[in-house]
Amino acid sequence: MSRWIGGALLVVALVWLPGCTGKRGEHFTLEVDMPAEFKVKTAANYHPAPGETCTLPQRRGRRPERKVFFTEYEPVASRVSYELPLTETVDGCPLVVSSVVFDFYAKWGKRDTDVGGDIAGISIQDRLEDKLPTMPESRVHELSGQCQWLFRTVGPQHAIIKVLKCNSLSEGGQLQKTPAGGVVQRAQLTGKTLRMALHVIGEERPYMGDNWIRFPQGWRRCRGKSLEDQDAFCRGNTTDFKSFKMPDGRICDWYPHCTE
Repeated sequence: MSRWIGGALLVVALVWLPGCTGKRGEHFTLEVDMPAEFKVKTAANYHPAPGETCTLPQRRGRRPERKVFFTEYEPVASRVSYELPLTETVDGCPLVVSSVVFDFYAKWGKRDTDVGGDIAGISIQDRLEDKLPTMPESRVHELSGQCQWLFRTVGPQHAIIKVLKCNSLSEGGQLQKTPAGGVVQRAQLTGKTLRMALHVIGEERPYMGDNWIRFPQGWRRCRGKSLEDQDAFCRGNTTDFKSFKMPDGRICDWYPHCTE
């Protein structure tokens, strides 16, 4: 009798096991590759599944339909990884993952205030347009982004600060005008890896146009209407310039090397 029960339990276990494996397949792995001295807040957002009429109650503070993760600054390039469900049920409402949003922060100097930031996002949709790429055979869908530091001056001393700008790259590596991220199909993510990968190029450029003039030796800040003019647009004047204050306190005429 006990042998029969043991055999029956084995059969039940074997029947149940594929279902358990299939349940786990409703997850995907999210990876974020960041350059050195970056940190990120990642938020995976869920909304009612297609065809569902349920709605989630309005909340202040805690939002169970949103999964949020934080990292800290790392001195070297790093990767973080999360396993996320493609579907969930919250308050009896069936949900599907609809997007992942990233808030990136990066250090550009030694002071606590020497920090810039930008956003990126991945839209997770039911269907894709024909021109959009599908999941590669490697089972890793990587969305690449290129970041660049933009310099500008602020305040009466025309102090240099920097702004971070991150844009998406095409599959061929061409820089796009859109923010870093992209669009993927939800059905293609089951058991796969979705990776958001950023890198920073070394060349900096001005935050705004018509404020700086580039020479072989570097950039010069246009004078504008006067030395006190904080906007200081060039407006065709390529001979009159002003000094500015570097983050280390030096008063300079050329950026980034201070002297000609």
